[in-house]
Amino acid sequence: MLRFNVFPNSDTPPITLDGAYVVGSDGVPIRAEITYANGEIRCNKRIPGPSGLCVLWPVPGFGRLMLETTRLVDRDAAYNLHVELARGRLMRISQKREEWGFYDFPDGADYYRRIDAAKAKLVEALTADDDESAARQADAALSDAVIVGEDLSLYHADLFLKRRRSANQFVKRPFGAGVVLNRSDEAYREFLPGAFDFAVLPVPWREMEPSEGKLRWDALDLWVNWLGQHRLHVRAAPLVSLDKTSLPDWAIDVAPNYETFRELVVAHATRMVRRFTHRVQSWECISGVHAFNTFHFSLEQLMDLTRTAALIVKQNAPRSTAIVNVIVPWGEYYARDQRTIPPALYADMCVQSGFNFDAFGLQFQFGAPVEGMLVRDLMQVSSMLDRFGSLGKPIHVTAAQVPSVIQPARNPESAANGGGIWHDPWSEKVQSQWLRQFYDVAFSKPFVETVAWRDLVDGPGRIMPSGGLLHADLTPKPAYQALLDTRHQFLGERHPPHRGRSSP
Repeated sequence: MLRFNVFPNSDTPPITLDGAYVVGSDGVPIRAEITYANGEIRCNKRIPGPSGLCVLWPVPGFGRLMLETTRLVDRDAAYNLHVELARGRLMRISQKREEWGFYDFPDGADYYRRIDAAKAKLVEALTADDDESAARQADAALSDAVIVGEDLSLYHADLFLKRRRSANQFVKRPFGAGVVLNRSDEAYREFLPGAFDFAVLPVPWREMEPSEGKLRWDALDLWVNWLGQHRLHVRAAPLVSLDKTSLPDWAIDVAPNYETFRELVVAHATRMVRRFTHRVQSWECISGVHAFNTFHFSLEQLMDLTRTAALIVKQNAPRSTAIVNVIVPWGEYYARDQRTIPPALYADMCVQSGFNFDAFGLQFQFGAPVEGMLVRDLMQVSSMLDRFGSLGKPIHVTAAQVPSVIQPARNPESAANGGGIWHDPWSEKVQSQWLRQFYDVAFSKPFVETVAWRDLVDGPGRIMPSGGLLHADLTPKPAYQALLDTRHQFLGERHPPHRGRSSP
């Protein structure tokens, strides 16, 4: 068992275990019962071995985000959680400095000094006379470490962005946005040309074929034709998904029989791809089956479904990009349901199995009070991109998003209200700042080809109703202008973008 002492003070919000999980030495979440009482967090693990705790934690001067301890051995005595979180962050900074070669850059001297100062505070915590004093010193070390870690990541991004721009290494169409299929008014569509290179069209099976054999093509045809007329590329997503919200009810009824279900998937996917062979330039051929395994298919069946979906795209639309979409890249879901697959393992198996696909998709959505969307900082984002980039496939960020207002948790008493805090509580200004810095980090990676913002416009009924770049009445938010500025910075404006009405 892992035990952690916690020493909250009057300036910090109450401790929450919302989204908390235990992670093993290989970075894979593991099953554990996590409880908090009388100032102590207990992690009763199902398997032995070194492990760490990942928890939503307040960081003075930065916000409230998911942080990990170092990997620790089981023992009877409790660890000081404040100390272990600070130690964990500083250890990861050291790892990234080594990976990036950031030890002797002349312009990095200030960052190195700040890192050393944070380490000195951690040493003071480790040598403190009592646990409460250690916690206070560790909180100061953690604050400095988180802030300088993100700053270091942005410095790294700036260096590599300059190299990428000078060498003109961006793909021709890197900016995308998700749209609503059943909305076709011109006032909505006119925000796309000039600001974006492609639109992500939702094509869930449930909407395309609500009744067996009765397909709905009208809305999709209208969008595909309009985008083609305006020289915008089309990405269709997802072609195959095991998320219950994407599946038609009539197909769910046959799910216990994998072979029958697979035949239905093949027929549907083949029909979709063939219809749009020359009009859809990229397909998210399969999305999130590693996380949403609604039918509890076996590992072999999930990999077979992945191979099949990719093969259908490459056989019927060989010039289209076939993307295997990975959601919730930190894999929190695996700690709850081990009939799923850890995301990094799933991606590695796709590569090692030799599937014929072109790229991985990754999603980074933060700020919603749900598992997998609790806030992480840009150093964590940069590290996760590096991890998947090492697999040798191009990366497409298929969904980037944060909200423009705080989203309340379903439980009003939850300390995770808003899904965490990045610098300041979520607002239009914070959303805009996050977009600029996220795009810098993402596009600084030579293996990242495109980034698609999840929703062009705010709308009800979504996990993140305020996550659009435009208000529901189509007035642009500061984030829309931030995207235009970022596009101009990276590429220059090839077409004068529609600026729309100003935000009130």
